[in-house]
Amino acid sequence: MRKAVVLLVCFILIIALVCIRIFENELFYDPLILFFKSAYLYETALPKLDFLKLIIHAMIRFWLNAAISIIFILLLFRNRENFKILLLIYAVVFVVLLTAFILVLKNYSIDLNLLLFYIRRFLIQPMLLLILIPAFYYQRLKSKA
Repeated sequence: MRKAVVLLVCFILIIALVCIRIFENELFYDPLILFFKSAYLYETALPKLDFLKLIIHAMIRFWLNAAISIIFILLLFRNRENFKILLLIYAVVFVVLLTAFILVLKNYSIDLNLLLFYIRRFLIQPMLLLILIPAFYYQRLKSKA
């Protein structure tokens, strides 16, 4: 029974991550979505944007994805000791990515398009989850050996 509940909650968390992605236009301010769909190929300048609003929405989206991801990993590996490690990892990655995002936006040139794209992607998508699941699985296997 407990395993079924954990799987159900994990499924709901995955649906939550998918919903964040599906409804990103309605939930978050991000004029870079349209820019990276096509305009970055021929535009030499970023679209007009509200810098502070963009940063705040990127922060909210990061921590929303992070909270869901942390809960997902904790349920998957059932080890509460991982909580502090996960918070530290997410906090460090957040500071590094947000700093890089701000610096690239402030010093934007067309040469930085790809860098901006990938920094933004790691900031607003749950990419870290895809990296941490195999890492925690490997750590679990290694500790059993």
